[in-house]
Amino acid sequence: MISFDEAVMLVADAASPVGREQVPLAAAHGRVLAEAVRARVDAPPGDVSAMDGYAVRDGDLAALPARLRLIGESLAGRGFGHPVGAGECVRIFTGAPVPAGADRIVIQEVVTRQGETACFTETPGVARHIRGRGSDFAVGDILLEPGRLLDARALVAAAGADLDQLEVFRRPRVAILATGDELVPPGTAAGQAEALPESVSFGIAALTADWGGAVALRRRLRDDLEDMRKAAAEALASADLVVVTGGASVGERDFAKAMFEKLDLVFAKVAIKPGKPVWLGRAAGRLVMGLPGNPTSAMVTARVLLAPLLARMTGRNPAEALRWRSMPLAGQLGPCGGRETFVRAASDRDLAQPLSNQDSSAQKTLAHADLLLRRPAGAPAAVAGEIVEALDF
Repeated sequence: MISFDEAVMLVADAASPVGREQVPLAAAHGRVLAEAVRARVDAPPGDVSAMDGYAVRDGDLAALPARLRLIGESLAGRGFGHPVGAGECVRIFTGAPVPAGADRIVIQEVVTRQGETACFTETPGVARHIRGRGSDFAVGDILLEPGRLLDARALVAAAGADLDQLEVFRRPRVAILATGDELVPPGTAAGQAEALPESVSFGIAALTADWGGAVALRRRLRDDLEDMRKAAAEALASADLVVVTGGASVGERDFAKAMFEKLDLVFAKVAIKPGKPVWLGRAAGRLVMGLPGNPTSAMVTARVLLAPLLARMTGRNPAEALRWRSMPLAGQLGPCGGRETFVRAASDRDLAQPLSNQDSSAQKTLAHADLLLRRPAGAPAAVAGEIVEALDF
């Protein structure tokens, strides 16, 4: 049995991006860049006004008050097109090209109009209110590095660079196999003695999508080794990663590993609570991760081990999935046992409130947990106000 930190390192070493593809800019949200975004244009493409006002020659304001003849206007996308001479000015709007000869924008609030004459009475300040050509970025500048998640802000930059196609990492295809004789489809368990609604695969599918994967297959399997082997073969043929839930103990009908022929294990158990039976291996050139069958155990281990695995497969740094931060406790915690423990908690303003039911099968509590608190093995009891490591759950 290995430590959690060792498991995280092995996950990062085992996984790699699964390929690249070109996608239209409009379809790139949530994808991960495989190639740097370089600007094809200068931004702005020329000197432009940063304010609504008047474009003037600085020398014409040396003596105040000054009266300048208004010779035209400059609009965004439709500049004035002629130079500004001595004693002249141009009405200008934000984003509009600055006419040749002008070297300052005077904001409209301090200018008085008298027909075709503009009157200036106040001394200009230091700000010239001109955005110089290429002051944001120039042709060839790198705006986004490979590995960047394409969120809303990144898409603005990519579009501003004048790109309509982006090179991104392919989404890993994930097959999810939920095992257990006791599991039945949600909506059918009522009235069936000993039947449980199969819930974990829905959570794993959602987490897979959250971390950039695409669910290629999701199956519920009874504990029949022959049928499970057929399902495993189908999953390996259709996916880059197979996730198995349940069947990870040592019972006679726990076939989560036996269903894969020639399974090479990367690790078999991790010294964490909940989720000790989590495992990672390779079969037929594909990665296979086994998660516990209990809902909370499965979702905790998925968050701390499957999420960084998916991050790596999508081209991101796995560390992005494990951004721990320090938070003060809102309540007390008991001493930690012999395994590193992830305590389910709820955020309460800037505090972490441990939840009362920490059972590995608790689903109601799971729904209210938005934090995991990391507790080292053997940690003593903690009281309200103490600082703990927290991860968004």
